[in-house]
Amino acid sequence: MRRKFSVRDIAVQAALSEATVDRVLHERPGVRAATVEQVRRAVADLERQQSQVRLTGRTAMVDVVMASPRRFADAVRTALEAELPALHPATVRARFHTTPGASADRVAAELDRVLRTGSQGVLLQSPDLPVVRAAVERLAAAQVPVVTLASDLPGSRRRGYVGADNRGAGATAAFLLTQWVPDPAEPVLVVRGLQPQDGDRERWAGFEAALAQLEGSVRPVLTVVDDDQDPAVLEEAVVAVLTDRPGVRAVYSMCAGAGGNGAVVRAFDRVRSRPAAFVAHDLDGENAALLRCGDLTTVLHHDLRSDCRQACRMLLQAPYTRTELAGSASPIQIVTPFNVPPDA
Repeated sequence: MRRKFSVRDIAVQAALSEATVDRVLHERPGVRAATVEQVRRAVADLERQQSQVRLTGRTAMVDVVMASPRRFADAVRTALEAELPALHPATVRARFHTTPGASADRVAAELDRVLRTGSQGVLLQSPDLPVVRAAVERLAAAQVPVVTLASDLPGSRRRGYVGADNRGAGATAAFLLTQWVPDPAEPVLVVRGLQPQDGDRERWAGFEAALAQLEGSVRPVLTVVDDDQDPAVLEEAVVAVLTDRPGVRAVYSMCAGAGGNGAVVRAFDRVRSRPAAFVAHDLDGENAALLRCGDLTTVLHHDLRSDCRQACRMLLQAPYTRTELAGSASPIQIVTPFNVPPDA
């Protein structure tokens, strides 16, 4: 395996011993395929973060642990790595542990692994379940700060939260849909995530409360669940709903998993229908393309780079205070086909 980084840098990035990394680099026998892949990913991370690697002095290593769908994990990686060079004079590098659809047990095991290998802080996006909270407690007891991203663990020993105003985003979606499809007798199709995320609960609470305020809770709500790994699940679920309830014209995609919003569009195409209003979250590559061609009406977007920048600063600040770190919810931007950023 070609390399342009020291064995020590690669070992730190991969959270492996230098002896193990040396065996992989020299292609010696007796190394598991998963370990080889771990070293390859570490080298790829170092290449993307090489402006940080070149800096001398103390380096803060941050671990990013996510159980989100791949599309969101990739967006966070891109946003965080774009912000790392701007954190000077601090030198921050990141290790990524992202597994779409990971169970709470697996997330907790990853957090325990971070605890064993050592870290200056953890950026966490995870299901809100007791086993994860217990792992966060163990990190906190070892003075490893945890900041939650996009979905919170309220009441846990995490040091702070960064992300969108999820309750406000859900309320905004309800407001927009009631303007575009004003008849409260017409149902709205809501796409929800598979795992119990606090961010999803907040979006749902905001959506439900706004509907009640605007319409007295009379509008029927039809719910489908996107799978974290199988993209066919969502498409088939939407087809089943549209077959049973033809004429659905309002869609709110609260959380897109493996199927993504493209699966919803394909399902409408299969039943030869089209929603009058389709509200989704996050301006990733797929959603930007769907906006441009008119398949999405609007995307509720927030600045991930700002979230990642704030999260890193909170983790760097953590050793100097024992109180909860002040974060702030990112404002929601309403993106339409007419104001899609050219680089989206």
